[in-house]
Amino acid sequence: MTMNRSDNDTWDLARSVGATATMVAAARAAASRRPDPIINDKFAEPLVRAAGVELFARLASGELEYADVGSAWMPDYFGARTRFFDAFFPAATSAGIRQVVIVGSGLDSRAYRLDWPPGTVVYEIDQPEVIAFKNATLGRLGADPKTEVRPVGIDLRQDWPAALRAAGFDPAAPAAWLAEGLMIGYLPGDAQDRMLEQITAFSAPGSRLAADYLRSDSASVGAMILRTAEDWRLRGYDVDFGALTYARGPKDVESSLQARGWQTVSYRLTDLLTAAGVADGGMDTSPDGHGAMDYVTAIRRGSE
Repeated sequence: MTMNRSDNDTWDLARSVGATATMVAAARAAASRRPDPIINDKFAEPLVRAAGVELFARLASGELEYADVGSAWMPDYFGARTRFFDAFFPAATSAGIRQVVIVGSGLDSRAYRLDWPPGTVVYEIDQPEVIAFKNATLGRLGADPKTEVRPVGIDLRQDWPAALRAAGFDPAAPAAWLAEGLMIGYLPGDAQDRMLEQITAFSAPGSRLAADYLRSDSASVGAMILRTAEDWRLRGYDVDFGALTYARGPKDVESSLQARGWQTVSYRLTDLLTAAGVADGGMDTSPDGHGAMDYVTAIRRGSE
């Protein structure tokens, strides 16, 4: 089943683009099961099971190994990425930030599994159906967030800043923003540029941001995993990941942030793997493979 991207499409967690959130959560679950794991996400597996994709549920539980379906690299890749972004938040809250915004939160469970200073508010922005699904699933587990969570159910292609402010966000106070797995083709280029502009407008001096993005606009993340998807198709899961992303986005997210008054630090996949103590294994860390992704942290400068 294929559902090409369009301006008003849906983000179903089993099909359409929402399936990527389920795919990543399954990899986090597998990474969390590793001996001496680099992350610990106990909520990933039950969320994947509830999404109803048998292949991902079997991978998340360990009933099926990633190596058996041609994607042995996935747990380490997404584990290292998760570890990198997990570490972003303690640094931000240590600087006194108490507003956190997870943009395109998907099946993210950081509000439930990370430690937060008193007074921290986590805003999770995603499709209303995705937020409702996650909250209902975690509620059935009896899970309680470790800080106050305010869901903002809205499509990022709509007026999400107004919805965020209506939820209590204060643009005059610094915030920590996370855009994980979002600026890699899941929004058209003009929407991504607009999102960076909107984030900047809502970022008081001292605000921080972490994101990953595709270095070149000549490919999409969906196209990069088509070979893996072929193995999955043989297992009965037929989603064309190449059709779930837009072909082009901003050429250089880091430069776009710098032009908007952010001080940035960039990282490559090899930096993330080294910091996590993970070998590249079957990953292609070149710019033409998994290494096509760049990772950036940024601090909003004051008026100069």
